[in-house]
Amino acid sequence: MTALLTGLASLLVFGGVVLVHELGHFMAARHCGIHVEEFSIGFGPRLWSKTKNGTTYSIRLLPLGGYNLFSTPPPEDDDEAEEGEISPKPPRKTALFPLAVSGQKFEDATAGQRFFVTLCGALMNFVLGVVVLLVLVLSQGRLGSTTIADFSDGAKSAETLQTGDTILQVDGKPCWTIYTLADVFDGTEKTHTMKVLRGGEVVTLPAVTVGPTLNEDGSVSYATDFRVAAQKLSVHSVAVVTGEMFRYYSGAILGGFWQLLTGQAGMEELSGPIGTVSAVSQAVRYGWRDVLSLMALLTINVGIFNLLPIPALDGCKLLFLAWEGLTGHPVPDSVQGFVNTAGMVALVWLMVLVTLQDLTRFL
Repeated sequence: MTALLTGLASLLVFGGVVLVHELGHFMAARHCGIHVEEFSIGFGPRLWSKTKNGTTYSIRLLPLGGYNLFSTPPPEDDDEAEEGEISPKPPRKTALFPLAVSGQKFEDATAGQRFFVTLCGALMNFVLGVVVLLVLVLSQGRLGSTTIADFSDGAKSAETLQTGDTILQVDGKPCWTIYTLADVFDGTEKTHTMKVLRGGEVVTLPAVTVGPTLNEDGSVSYATDFRVAAQKLSVHSVAVVTGEMFRYYSGAILGGFWQLLTGQAGMEELSGPIGTVSAVSQAVRYGWRDVLSLMALLTINVGIFNLLPIPALDGCKLLFLAWEGLTGHPVPDSVQGFVNTAGMVALVWLMVLVTLQDLTRFL
């Protein structure tokens, strides 16, 4: 039963993330008048397909990605052509992105339109992340505030803070939700400068020592020695907490990429599809909220990763299009082709290495 739930949850997570990304490109292309020959979810052999309005919609065997195939629309019926007339050969496809805008080549579209189509895949991933996080917030019933409800036994922060204080700033950083507090307090004893709302007045506390709450065995139970009060759901609180969760997830992902770039983290920290399925399996054991939380993390990760200026990814294509928009001259096709081909080879090798690493780790 667990294996079945893991499989269904994995399809939901992978399929949902891929679907919204490609749907972003698709909707933007349609908005700009660009013909989409095929909209595919997955790679490999085709399992199902349907053609409508000149576009083939398909589902393929491997749900690890997807694509929009942009090409010149089918030619109009030329029955009216005179018998014996030789039709001219179609132009050779020399463009890197063989798209068509209202029957024309993609290159005839403005750089802004092409930039918009390329960008919308990642934007839709962010939209999905916000929607999933919103569902998680609404399902909580009550949200953690920044108002102090009580203190643990022997709390050092109780020497300066009071029950009912609402924390506004810690070390100059505004604190809106409990997720902001989670960024500030790391479970070690430190002294901070705080601003709190106390009795309707803003009070500055120059030296507030906050320590962790410990279990009987000395391990950390909570990162702080105080507890915060719950607050009821409202439009404002839901919007603020959802935004804070999105910022928290994005910050963690960007921090991970930065650690990889600077060598603070190694290849062993990376995980591929097998590792993600293993994470889904663990989330299934804890419940649907953990599955949705993982889905939000994954879709935000995909959005950010695609915007990185890495060859073969949308981020690199956006740089090329930005250059064309600013200078009026496109980057030569030979340069784009070389850069993106090299990037694709590197990404495939990275995927192979990460998959082999996952095999040795999880199987």
